[in-house]
Amino acid sequence: MTSTTKPAIVILISGRGSNMKSIVEAIKSGSLDVTVAAVISNRPDAAGLLYAQQQNIPTAAIDHTQFESRQSFDQAMAKEIDKYSPKLVVLAGFMRILTTEFVEHFAGKLINIHPALLPKFKGLNTHQRAIDAGEKEHGASVHIVTPELDDGPVVLQARVAILEGDTEQTLAARVLKQEHTLYPKAIAQLIAEN
Repeated sequence: MTSTTKPAIVILISGRGSNMKSIVEAIKSGSLDVTVAAVISNRPDAAGLLYAQQQNIPTAAIDHTQFESRQSFDQAMAKEIDKYSPKLVVLAGFMRILTTEFVEHFAGKLINIHPALLPKFKGLNTHQRAIDAGEKEHGASVHIVTPELDDGPVVLQARVAILEGDTEQTLAARVLKQEHTLYPKAIAQLIAEN
């Protein structure tokens, strides 16, 4: 007998959760066949938590400021995530550097979206750095998270041209639009592969 249970994912956010929303919308439209088991934030006031609750998705807020160390925060996060036994843990604007122990606990299941064409422009301020470097194109990468920041194997990328007169804001807006299509596609690909 075949199981009709969809693979579960847990999404981690820190803010408005626009990539989380695009994943939920892809599920609703039928283009992504997973279930969001939970949305967890390190900020109790993250706007994305309210959206998730409105979609009847379980949520949790684990406030990183209430922990003495990065390790103790990551342990609390891992314990919460493990309740759902997810196939993937999806970082969607989760603005915390994760400990090696956390990354290794979810090895191969932890993915992130980065607003650059990795391996170029790891870290922050990617859009301005791409413009300043005179790049002709920029974009976003979904990658497997490894202990080294923005360094894991790339799953999928989306590219956008850098236009004459682009500012950090105009470029960021075009890249974000691509991210919203790219992330659900990458999740679908990874689920199909596993």
